[in-house]
Amino acid sequence: MAILYIIGTPIGNLGDISVRAAETFKKADLVACEDTRRTLKLLNHLGIRVKMLSCRSQNEESAARKVIDALNEGQTVAYASDAGTPALSDPGAALSRLAADAGHDVIPIPGPSAFASLVSVSGGRDKTVIFEGFLSPKAGRRRSRLRELLSTDAAVVLYESPFRILKLLEDIAEIDGSRYVCVGREMTKVHEEYIRGPAAGILAVLAQKKEQIGEFSVYISGNKSN
Repeated sequence: MAILYIIGTPIGNLGDISVRAAETFKKADLVACEDTRRTLKLLNHLGIRVKMLSCRSQNEESAARKVIDALNEGQTVAYASDAGTPALSDPGAALSRLAADAGHDVIPIPGPSAFASLVSVSGGRDKTVIFEGFLSPKAGRRRSRLRELLSTDAAVVLYESPFRILKLLEDIAEIDGSRYVCVGREMTKVHEEYIRGPAAGILAVLAQKKEQIGEFSVYISGNKSN
């Protein structure tokens, strides 16, 4: 029976690929992925050679039709984003929905997620955590959304680029400089780093660096005054 598998892949360390994920890639007739170059590196690491199809946010719906054609022919298809779990600030949601609407089984193969990984080491004790992903790069929209998020008693997890991380922390500190924050940088990679403490303090630490390098994930604790 034709199945579309949605596979979570390493967020930096190739050793984090699961046995089940590797086995699923091996049995797939087609691997659809966000960037064929990135996924090819993983498949080469696993010693797997298979037909590949680019399926990124810019062409997801058109590529999805090719995936559905393959499923209609009885093929097994695996989908992976560049890193982590598809559909979490990554492509994959449209493909899953279209395949399910076409009557095909869509099965998750759980794997790494920067969101879950950061929460696990954040030290936060919030009962509710909101995954927001990337905020708008536009300052006004970013600050407006931050005020909304930080007004609740739920923790928030954000992703940010090295080019805007200081701006984000400045906005958080302006809203509540004492708010507990955990910043993860280059998670699971060689230069992995975590900084925990009040927003204003973390901003001061990062501002001392000549440049910001790597991918950032940010945990912000909930508003305890509610």
